[in-house]
Order: sequence, then C-alpha cells, then structure tokens
Amino acid sequence: MEEQLAMVQAVAARGPASVARVLIDSPLPHLDRLFDYRVPEELAADAQPGCRVKVRFAGKLADGFVVELADSTDHQGTLAPLHKVVSPESVLRPEVLRLARAVAERYAGTVADVLRLAIPPRHARAEAHPTADPAPPPDDPGCAAWYPYVDGPAFVHELATGRSPRTVLAVLPRHEPERAVAEAVAAAARSGRGAIVCVPDVRDVERWDAVFTEVLGEGRHVRLTAAEKPAVRYRSFVRVARGEVSIVLGTRAAAYAPVRDLGLVAMWDDGDDLFAEPRAPYPHAREILLTRAAQEDAGVLLASYARSVEAQSVVESRWCADLGGDQAARRREWPQVTVTDGTEMGAAPVRLPRHVFTAIRGSGGHVLVQVPRRGYRSSLACQSCRTPARCRHCEGPLVQTSAHAPVACRWCGAQEEQWRCSSCGSDRLRAPVVGQLRTAEEFAQAFSSHRVVTSGGSSVLDAVEPGVDEHLLVLATPGAEPVVPGGYSLVVLLDTWLMLGRDEVRVVEESHRRWFNALALAAHHGRAVAVGDPAVLQALIRADPAGLAARQLAERAETHLPPIGRLVTIDAAPEVVAESARRDWTPHTEILGPVPVDAVRERLILRAPRREGLALARLVKEASAQRSAAKLPAWRVQVDPIDF
Repeated sequence: MEEQLAMVQAVAARGPASVARVLIDSPLPHLDRLFDYRVPEELAADAQPGCRVKVRFAGKLADGFVVELADSTDHQGTLAPLHKVVSPESVLRPEVLRLARAVAERYAGTVADVLRLAIPPRHARAEAHPTADPAPPPDDPGCAAWYPYVDGPAFVHELATGRSPRTVLAVLPRHEPERAVAEAVAAAARSGRGAIVCVPDVRDVERWDAVFTEVLGEGRHVRLTAAEKPAVRYRSFVRVARGEVSIVLGTRAAAYAPVRDLGLVAMWDDGDDLFAEPRAPYPHAREILLTRAAQEDAGVLLASYARSVEAQSVVESRWCADLGGDQAARRREWPQVTVTDGTEMGAAPVRLPRHVFTAIRGSGGHVLVQVPRRGYRSSLACQSCRTPARCRHCEGPLVQTSAHAPVACRWCGAQEEQWRCSSCGSDRLRAPVVGQLRTAEEFAQAFSSHRVVTSGGSSVLDAVEPGVDEHLLVLATPGAEPVVPGGYSLVVLLDTWLMLGRDEVRVVEESHRRWFNALALAAHHGRAVAVGDPAVLQALIRADPAGLAARQLAERAETHLPPIGRLVTIDAAPEVVAESARRDWTPHTEILGPVPVDAVRERLILRAPRREGLALARLVKEASAQRSAAKLPAWRVQVDPIDF
C-alpha cells in the first residue's frame, strides 16, 4: 500500500504523463520492443505502469501492457493514442518484466511470449475485490524437519535473519520434504520476505498445500496452477500482485508470480520434465527461479530424492551449498537394494526371476512393483523367430490392450484375427514388452494372499488404503506410485534395462530419478530388489544420487552438452537449415547436422561454450527477427531442449 501511494504521489507531483511506452502482445520477433502511444486526458488516471491496454497497431486492435510513462518521445511524427485501458490493475510488476526480459534473452524468445506464460488471462470479478491488508507473518514452527541434515538448522536460521543462503538438499526418505520446505518458507516470511515454491504437478500441490496450511496457518499462501478455474487462479494472482499474500505454491507457472520482497525460491524434484514449458520460448522453471534469485538476491532451495545434473552443476560451481545427511544416515534411511540380472541357474535372463518371487513371499507387508510400461501387451513379436509383429494394412506395430481384447494395430486400429509371421509363417505371438496390466495378472495368480492394485496411465492413484490384515501388491508405472500407510516393506524395480534403453541424453539421470523416487516410498528397514545390471545400478546400491549426478556431469563436460555447454536446435525446411549452417555465429559455435526430423523438416544443432550462450541466443533471436520482418516461414528454435 505504501509503495502504491508513493507512486501515485510521484505521478501527481510531475503532472500527467503524455506518453505511454507499450509492449504489444505479439509473437513476431521483430516487434519485440516498446512502442510509444499518446495518453488521452480521459485515460491518464487509469493508464499506469503494469496495466493492460488496447492499442491500434497495423490497422488492428492489439493487446499490450504499459511498461512506463514518459513526458516525451523520440518518435518522429504524430503518436497514435491509447485506444482503451482494459484495466487499471497493475499486473505487470517491474521485477517480473525484468525477469521476462532475462528469460527471453536466455531462450532466444520474445518478451511477449514469456509474459503470456507469466500473467494469466484477466477476469474482471477477481479485480473487483477490495485490496486487503497483507497477511501477518506466521508463527515460528521451528525446524524439526531439518535436524537429520548436516547444517540444516543453520540454513533455516540464515533465512530467518534476513540472509539468502542457497542450497541443494538431498532429501532422505520418510522425512517429509514438504514440511522441511514449509519451515524454510516460514523462516523467510518471518524476516519480512516472500517465497515461491514450485512442484511438478497438481497431485504434489494438493499434498503440499495441506502441509503448508498446517505449518504457516490459514490464508498465508496461495496456489497457482493451470488446473484451477481461471477466475480462482486470476484472483490468487491479483492478491499476490497487490501484496496481500507473499507466499506462492504452484506448478511451473508459479515461478513468475509477482511476489514482492522475494526471499526464497524453492523447487521440489527439479529433474521432472514437467518443469519444461512446452510453449515458446520453452523455458525451464528451474532456470527461471535461479535467474530470479540472482536478480532479487533471494535464497535458493532445490530439494529432491535424486539429483539432477543441473543441480549438481550449481553445487560444483559453489553457487549453491550441498546439504544432506551423512553417509551413515543415507545407509540407514534408504532401503537396502539387491540387484539381480534375472538369470536362473545359468540360463537366459527371465523377466520375473525367482529372487523376486522369494522376496515378495517373504516381505510380510505391502509390496510395490515398478513396471516401466503401462498397458497389457504393448509390443508383440513372433514366438519362433522374434520378428516384430506388423499390421498387414499399414505396417504399424501390433498390440493387445487386455486379456480379452483382440490383437490390433496401434496406428490404424485394424484387428488381426489370423496373424502369421511374414518371415517364418508361425502364428504364435510373444510379448517382448509387457505392461503393468499383464504383469498384474501374472502376480495375482502367483500371490493369492495379496490384493493386487494397479496405478498408471489414466488411472493414477495417490494413495491406497489396505483393509484389516490385508497385504497389498501395487503395480505402478514410473511416477504413478501411490503411497500406503507405513510405507512398502519391499520395492521391486522391474525391467530396468527397458528404461535405460531409450535413446536420450538424459536417460541415465531420468531413470535413476524415477527409481530413487520409488525407493523413497519404502518403509523403515524396508528392502528393495532391482532386476538389471549390477554394474549400472551401483548408485541405488550405495544410496548415492549425488555421486551419480557428478559422474553424469563429468560426461556432459566431455561432450560439451548442457549444462556445461549451450545447445540451440533449429527445425525448419532443408533450404532454411542450409542457410543457417552457413551463418556466422559465435567464435566457438560448432554446427552439427543437419539431420531429418520428418518428411519436410530438418534439424540443425548449434553447440557453444557456456560463456557464449547468451551471445548465441542473441544472434539466433536476431535471425528470427529478420525472418519475421521479411515475412518468411517461421522456424522452431529451442535452447537447451530437455528431450535432446
């Protein structure tokens, strides 16, 4: 309130401004700049920095934001007037605009594209609410959740005293990361500062919201997710922009929340690919939060069971401290992992080895089985010669969705009632890849004493409540594992080779992230069995996610891949790609490709050292602006794509 009053008094003292500098909502790169408009007298009171306006541009009405007011202009000629002030509500805060400009520069995008992600659509009813007083600071909840971590209480104390520590936290199982983050947020709030906490999806928001309400008290934080009704989401956004609430919990879009006096940015499980924005300019929420922390001198908390390569890079650069339990605590809290390669008496490996059956029979409690693929039989092949089974009409792969469903093509849906192998003529099929539904049938037959539950695909369970004296056998796809009271006495990781078989740069990091998240659901003194190569799964055996991340980071350094280097991918027609390959980029930019993407597009990859990353992004953005101004077909540009 004092800040708004001071701004109004300053405007009154200098008299009404005659020029408004407007950022037009346009995806065209060559229009990524400010345009001056005359402020009519009748709109002078409402046309304030940060408000939404409509202006006439190129003969049409366009949306925009007033960025600043001025008394003069460098424009030669007569200025067009503002057409309309859509709302006097200041929704574009200066710190958010500065962040949007930095994100656009980092990802070779436009500020308008970033603001489209940052500011939700307007709802007039949400703005009609009178401004309330800011929420009072929460009571001191203590820092009990931080005692298991070396220097954990010291981190919370620094936040409470107004400092801005930065740390990467290796969370131990069963130690409620949501409560630890809530206590850190409360410490920042007691120092008079705000906080932003990002979690991967709405399921996490629901669970974390309950703990935040318990720790912070009612009404001291808001939720910002795309799953909320538009009016509810915008109302929460307006409350934050007005300074009524200074603590935000949400998904990736919450990283832009207009929190004032930001003291802490926190993220749970930053390696989750849900944090990567699928819309231009494709920023990652982790990079947004780290950029914001640097701009506003805020504390940083990246917490997870596993460790992303990017988180390890900020630890090794000493920008963030490494916080976690000592080696004895890790060995004590993580379940003991046994790895079997699936061989039986010297024979070929089997999918469900005897060691797994023995472990389940002797578990004496609930069992979680992680299955990499959902569905029933998601891949079929000839039983005799192992040739993949293909559709006679379109050559698509054949699948079976349930025990009673016919064999059908995944692409065209055509059913194959009398299939025969095109290579050997056999009519027998096998399933080299089995989903969790088929696995559930096999386990139900083998373990009649357990109630079999499945979770995955469109039927994801958050939690399962067992009956009295009932033992559960839960089969779930990665990321869909439900919690059970007391945790699982046994966690089984099936087909680890299948998860590692994907052709992706991040496959080792992503697979271990999903495995560590599953192991974290084990009960105290629980056990785990992983079916795979013992040499590959040593990080699980040693309970050492940080060590794995360090090794992965060293491999990235050898290949100059992110986060050590910068990658820019350009997808366009072959002639456009060929022209881009002939351009002069930064002095040390390597040009890789082109490689085909589909029938009409090719991909060019630009690889540069990290120190030249911003310069390369700037040159790519200038090239995009030149193509836009010349009305040439657009290309698709991504900086450091997560799925490269």
